[in-house]
Amino acid sequence: MKGIILAGGLGTRLYPLTKVTNKHLLPVYNKPMIFYPIDTLVKAGITDILVVTGGPHCGDFMSILKNGQQLGIKHLEYAYQEDEGGIAHALSLGENFAEGDSITVILGDNTSDSDISESVANFKEGALIYLKKVPDPQRFGIATFDPKDGSKIIKITEKPHKADSDMAVTGVYIYDNQVFDFIRQIKPSGRGELEITDVNNKYIEKGQLNWSELKGYWWDAGTFDTLLEANNYWAKKAKG
Repeated sequence: MKGIILAGGLGTRLYPLTKVTNKHLLPVYNKPMIFYPIDTLVKAGITDILVVTGGPHCGDFMSILKNGQQLGIKHLEYAYQEDEGGIAHALSLGENFAEGDSITVILGDNTSDSDISESVANFKEGALIYLKKVPDPQRFGIATFDPKDGSKIIKITEKPHKADSDMAVTGVYIYDNQVFDFIRQIKPSGRGELEITDVNNKYIEKGQLNWSELKGYWWDAGTFDTLLEANNYWAKKAKG
């Protein structure tokens, strides 16, 4: 199992903070934001990691992460996303890195203290996505469950105006290697991006998508409010 952290984009929702560095390097209490997804992967036993980044501040990652050994990474690579083509497009840049292996993917602005090691160890094929109940489902990809089988996802809708549930797809995914074939099959959305939701729906069509509720704390730190919330949580946790 290899790990891919997606840390591209311009972070426009966090201007002017992101005019000086990449969003994923902003501080969340006492660490750069990207340290948290790295820690999640390393604790799950994944120490072969690719960071996909882009934008004018991509070089900042190397000065902070270096070769990753101080964070428990055994092998660290970088890939450059030339434009904002969406999460699935960023993930496609990891195909050569994956070398046919399964991958755990985490968005670089996700901070969590969840332990995913058991799921990683037991994963065999298909896809496993992590869901979490949220108060603002319109910001996320939202799961729709089969009314006859409340544990079965029948579709995922990206940022719905009227959500079928409050269970959001977090930025943590485990995929087998067919994910790259699915990315080649999908088309850009109305906003011109390759959506990871469309990839997940491909797995649903094949009956190969499983899900688990992400335990513990999780939040994306992509807005001023969520960045503040994440800072407050990790500060409180560090101080006991």
